[in-house]
Amino acid sequence: MTPHAAETFALNVLTWLVGDEDLLPIFMNSTGTDGDALRENAGSPEFLGAVLDFLLMDDAWVLRCCEETGLDPNLMITARATLPGGQQMHWT
Repeated sequence: MTPHAAETFALNVLTWLVGDEDLLPIFMNSTGTDGDALRENAGSPEFLGAVLDFLLMDDAWVLRCCEETGLDPNLMITARATLPGGQQMHWT
């Protein structure tokens, strides 16, 4: 997946998240993000990675998002790995 495709994927997830009245407050409270910061950072690859990190905390959230948006849930982790900070850690 290219960085541009990962950002597009994450923007689709963010768009879905903003429209989810149950999950958005949890995201906002857990990240300390407010509406202004959300708008300002929506184009930031680092912020988009954080959005995917949040969603990936719960498989049910991932599945619900993907069912409602038509996104492939198998690409969620690929998109996250492509964005800044998503590289796998090697514990050697």
